[in-house]
Amino acid sequence: QVQLVESGGGLVQAGGSLRLSCAASGRTFTMYAMGWFRQAPGKQREFVAAINWSSGSTYYADSVKGRFTVSRDNAENTEYLQMNSLKPEDTAVYYCAASRRPVTRGSRSLEYGTSGYYNYWGQGTQVTVSS
Repeated sequence: QVQLVESGGGLVQAGGSLRLSCAASGRTFTMYAMGWFRQAPGKQREFVAAINWSSGSTYYADSVKGRFTVSRDNAENTEYLQMNSLKPEDTAVYYCAASRRPVTRGSRSLEYGTSGYYNYWGQGTQVTVSS
């Protein structure tokens, strides 16, 4: 079992920054990848970013490339999402996710961007960006 807890959400004006954290506990040695998703009211959950746990390779949705950075601290079993140049359309509940399923490099972009790939989910943290 892997437990995930997000933190760092809040209110920020457009153009501002926030840093989200996702602390993992339990059988973290089995983690293969961790990701971030977000969901706005009335919208489907959408992929934001992901990171391969061992290599540190990162993957991003087109909507956040150049603005968001995903990283991890292996020793602390924590995933981060640094969000810069925030826009009102970034407003959503942000969820971290973890998976124990290994994938080939050629399949990562597709697998990491699909919510069904992940085994574990956090409770979510609210991010609100005002204009």
